[in-house]
Amino acid sequence: MARFPIRRNSRIRQRTPGKFPTAAGGIARLAYKQAKAAGKDPAHFLVRAKLTLRQITDAHIRVPVKAQIDFLNFVANALQDEFLGIRLAQKVDLRELGLVYYVLASSAKLNDALQRVERYSGINNEGIRIRYRAEQGSIVFQHVGISRLSDRHQIEFFVTILLRICRHIVDRQLVPDTIKFMHRRARLPSDLQSFFGCDVTFGNKADEIIFSKHLGERAVVSADPYLNSLLEKFCDEVTSNRRAISSDWRIKVENVIAQLLPHGQARMPEVCRELGVSSRTLSRRLTSEGYTFAEVLDVLRSDLAKRYLREPDLTISEIAWLLGYRQTSSFDHAFKRWTGKMPSHARARR
Repeated sequence: MARFPIRRNSRIRQRTPGKFPTAAGGIARLAYKQAKAAGKDPAHFLVRAKLTLRQITDAHIRVPVKAQIDFLNFVANALQDEFLGIRLAQKVDLRELGLVYYVLASSAKLNDALQRVERYSGINNEGIRIRYRAEQGSIVFQHVGISRLSDRHQIEFFVTILLRICRHIVDRQLVPDTIKFMHRRARLPSDLQSFFGCDVTFGNKADEIIFSKHLGERAVVSADPYLNSLLEKFCDEVTSNRRAISSDWRIKVENVIAQLLPHGQARMPEVCRELGVSSRTLSRRLTSEGYTFAEVLDVLRSDLAKRYLREPDLTISEIAWLLGYRQTSSFDHAFKRWTGKMPSHARARR
């Protein structure tokens, strides 16, 4: 295996792995149409996201999940729509989801449909793994082979569209007990809060929809056992032909660190415990990818700091705490090292 030189105290360079998660690209195509409808030229966003016009206009071509996340972020910023993913999911015709939608809509019960989501969601997006825990009424979304850090709009789209599907196939206005997101937001607008109908919280340890346990027994109104059996066979064939995603230890470490930072526990032993490996093994695997633990931690803190400073409801001291600094002065020193500015000056310029 080729080794990449370690550049200490520097930004982690972007590296494209030999195998990376891809998606059907439907979300990116919806955002592309939204940008054009708003009078924005999305060509520049495509270039920045490393997407081509053919990828975004040909529904038969899959796109890298990371590129889709980046493209959504660029379009959302251009449209000044902080909730682009949710609003796109509210408007799209569910049939546009294709094969996965139809295998859910032909299931017998909601429980059956959600078990099929767990098995087949990779057909539409290899970067999001869905876990359904029937005994808890819980649907958990896990990122695979991509960083959770930059994903807001795509994950909000996923949660919203799955809630819409559940409501549609049982023909009931289902209301979850709660919805949780890992990223941070101050609040939801009143119209979106009304759409979800439940507590929607941010800054959690997982992305999750929690239903009442008994809801899984609701019958699907369009159930068709014969069609469902045919679709399952086809889905199994598509899934078996999908290539495996290679491990990326930097991303695994980054996703664990993001959960531990606010608790001041983003240290090597705690991360190793979460990943189930020894410190020596983790160091060796990061080194093989060209990174060190300290570099991953430092770059993640830098990126999160810039994002949190865009949240007007977060004070500088709160941001310092979220990044694992117990003293605001420590955060000030680190931010000046990253950007040459104090956090308060950077926020004022924004």
